[in-house]
Amino acid sequence: MPTHPPARTGRAGKSRSLHHTLVTILGRSRESADTGYRRTVYRFPDGTEDVTAFFGLALARHLESEAVVILGTRGSQWGVLVEHLAAEGRDEAARLELIDAEAAGEVDQRLLDRVEPLLAQAVGRRVIPRLIPFGLDAGEQYDVLGAVADAVPNGDVSFDLTHGFRHLGMIGLLSAFMLEGIRNLTVRGLWYGALDMTRDGVTPVLRLDGLDRVRRWVGALDRFDATGDYGVFAPLLIEDGVPEDKASCLKDAAFYERTLDVRNAARRIRTFLPVLDGTLTGAAGLFQRRLAERLRWADAPGFAEQQRKLAHQYLNRGDFVRAAMFGQEACVTRVCEERGVPTVEYSTGRQEAVKTFESELQEGRRAEERALAWWTLKNVRNALAHGTRLQAPRRGQSLRDRAMASAVTAVKDPDRLRRELETALNRFFG
Repeated sequence: MPTHPPARTGRAGKSRSLHHTLVTILGRSRESADTGYRRTVYRFPDGTEDVTAFFGLALARHLESEAVVILGTRGSQWGVLVEHLAAEGRDEAARLELIDAEAAGEVDQRLLDRVEPLLAQAVGRRVIPRLIPFGLDAGEQYDVLGAVADAVPNGDVSFDLTHGFRHLGMIGLLSAFMLEGIRNLTVRGLWYGALDMTRDGVTPVLRLDGLDRVRRWVGALDRFDATGDYGVFAPLLIEDGVPEDKASCLKDAAFYERTLDVRNAARRIRTFLPVLDGTLTGAAGLFQRRLAERLRWADAPGFAEQQRKLAHQYLNRGDFVRAAMFGQEACVTRVCEERGVPTVEYSTGRQEAVKTFESELQEGRRAEERALAWWTLKNVRNALAHGTRLQAPRRGQSLRDRAMASAVTAVKDPDRLRRELETALNRFFG
């Protein structure tokens, strides 16, 4: 049989746990309630074969897992499983009691605990039988998920989705995803013995890891849209064949953007973008266009336009602080660009350009809408960045006072704040 090394490189580049658990579902055979599943020749992806009536046990041997969690309902063929595994005469009382309980539909966890040592001795590894409800409603489905979370020891976990009611396979798949989130376990593989694909007496064994990859990409996009962290894509891209030095550009870009170093963030993203001009393999190919959409701000013409696009991105995800900061910086950069002042660093020329521009606004030498946009962004940015309460103007006659009045109202209401920031950006950049 093939072996899995006791320590492997995980998704985040760290050594995987030594402990590996297989979770399998025990159903009831449609062919015979007395004899259980038919003996089947299962062929694994590496070409090895195993003949068994219980695929989960063959998979445990193939994976060399340290433990097997067997999930089953009161209607599962627990008695048939025990009869199949245990030698005659071994703990006869427990075996008979379980068989009688199964026939009466009265199997309980106490009985399963009693035969647990018998199963472990027969299988040659730890066996954890767990009774689960049928999953008839949301409450029972949550109970199944909870039973899986409680039964699986720490370490890596693989899932066999072959047997049981079809909806239990779906719950098993969800369990795999849940364990990664709440238990910080690594899902090593999702497996399916495809009986409906049997040909010439051989049943192929399928790995469904592609489903997990898709789920992880969906999760990464959600996390990026919530946080703006490009680094969540790096390990997924590396798994699908993108060179590590290219994928690491996204981690660097995330750091620079978090420190408001837009220029270097854009530079690192532009180093990565040629990767998206080709065709990505694996699950990455399904999300290539969406990833490109989230990175194209770095290709915007001019530094001010890059900052403006970033401001809109943060505004869309409800990060008003960064939206206001990038928005005001975009306006300052545009002012400097219009005056031919370098924008690389916080220079005296930059300060003078801003001072002159604000004097022109106060003197009415600039368009009214642009003046309102400038003062609104500045007021909101200062209030959000410093956590200070804005004071409403007493008179409210000048453009600056009107902008302050709008800002005072906006910072008290998320919908109003979103509209004010968006309107100010659109007005300033026309």
